[in-house]
Amino acid sequence: MRRLFRGLSVAGFGLLAALLINVPSHSPAFAQDDSSAEPLDPFTVTIELDDALHFADLFRETGGAPDAAQLKSGYLDRGGRALEIFTPGRIVDANNLAANIAADRAAYADAVERCLPMVRQSESDLRAIYLAFRGLLPERELPRIAVVFGAGNSGGTARPGMQVLGLEVLCRASPDEAAFRALMRDFFAHETVHTMQRLDRAKLERDGLLAATIMEGTADYIAHLVTGSVPDPARAKWARENEELVWREFVADVRIWRDPAIGMERKMQAYTRWIGNAGNPPDGWPSELGYWVGMRIAEGYVANAPDRQAAILELLEFDNPSAVLAQSGLELPSI
Repeated sequence: MRRLFRGLSVAGFGLLAALLINVPSHSPAFAQDDSSAEPLDPFTVTIELDDALHFADLFRETGGAPDAAQLKSGYLDRGGRALEIFTPGRIVDANNLAANIAADRAAYADAVERCLPMVRQSESDLRAIYLAFRGLLPERELPRIAVVFGAGNSGGTARPGMQVLGLEVLCRASPDEAAFRALMRDFFAHETVHTMQRLDRAKLERDGLLAATIMEGTADYIAHLVTGSVPDPARAKWARENEELVWREFVADVRIWRDPAIGMERKMQAYTRWIGNAGNPPDGWPSELGYWVGMRIAEGYVANAPDRQAAILELLEFDNPSAVLAQSGLELPSI
């Protein structure tokens, strides 16, 4: 999952707290199936905009200053499954949404007037990506995609059968149309993978940091396959130039997570050095470095498999992070 607090990263703030602990921000692997009755056709799929259009109408009608009561009756209460997914842990409620709009009206105005009209133009990119997914993973259903307005804290999330994107955050990270479409492509691909993942919480808790990096790295790896673009090229360049440091620090933090004598607060400090730090990474590091680590593990796992198609399916349902790391062929200190 990605949240964009800096400017980019939904697969961004998928805290392990969201993956393995009871925090409602994101848990694609464990949510109920939201898939539509009829499989989506990648040739004709469209982005669902009803909720975003309701918000835009209300925003304009109120001069950019809707209050909590207006947002509840004119937006949240009219919403469907997309807002049901996006409200817990993100929008929270009408009061929180109203406060965030009041704090940054310009961002919402920009999203309504500049970026909302560009959403439809990105549908050709979505269809191309979905055609690639259909070829790569024909047995997996493609998710519905909806765009909504949130509380300025999340670029998107996913559940089985559906992904939901927060337009005001995506717009804030997109200074022009080319940047907006590139960011939408990134989200389409990465979040689609999350809708397809089926992971077992109980089997992953002990190895939470490694599990989370593999989960997010798998999403970036498959996104790279279907788009042909490297996720966050600047981050990848930095990681390659500092690879020995990256792996040494990662191994040390995995050991911290696995140590039963270490408390959860310290474990989460180790976790958030790698995942969930968009806009606030460790000094000198790029954001969300765990995504790159997980992508390298996923690449190696597939490259070393006798059946690469089967290996990709295995990554969507892995239950043994250590086995995935071992098959990746990466030569790391024992963890």
